[in-house]
Amino acid sequence: MYTRLNMQSTLSLADLIALGRSRWAVPLLADLAANRGARFVELLHRLALPRDSLVRTLHALVELGWVMRNPGHGHPLRPEYLLTPEGARIAAGATAISATQTQLGLAPGSLTRWGMPLVRTIGSSQARFNELARALAAATPRAISQGLQTLAVNDLVAREVLDGYPPATQYRLTPGGFLLANAGGLTSTA
Repeated sequence: MYTRLNMQSTLSLADLIALGRSRWAVPLLADLAANRGARFVELLHRLALPRDSLVRTLHALVELGWVMRNPGHGHPLRPEYLLTPEGARIAAGATAISATQTQLGLAPGSLTRWGMPLVRTIGSSQARFNELARALAAATPRAISQGLQTLAVNDLVAREVLDGYPPATQYRLTPGGFLLANAGGLTSTA
């Protein structure tokens, strides 16, 4: 059904959590990597983002140390924003995630903040809600629930209700979810 792209990153769970802080970080970093930097107006037009969303995302990426303003900017052909060395490492993972999202037919901003960390945490096994909540302690139960719902709607996670008292719910990745997990740095597959 899905062909496996030969793109895999080495992003850690902490990297994915930081990357998820901004909905547009993945496409922005992938664009900066592909174009070796860019001016603000170019990013605005290529990514088709509202101006304030782009400003917030760039600010967040600068604070993380992944993007920097070009000190030599001033010439119309020189990029205004560049990747830092750490940003280049993260952008390689963002490029893999972006390419996989495109292959799966997902819009660039379709995942929630906790989408990629959830996919990574579920990984090649099955996980219950409380296991996910413990692994992603910084996420609220509501955020985890919304993330799982979005992943299920996008056919990346399958939900199974187990018989018993009290009933329990288990989550596992679908084939598309495995592709996304591999793009996000998961090394073992089922």
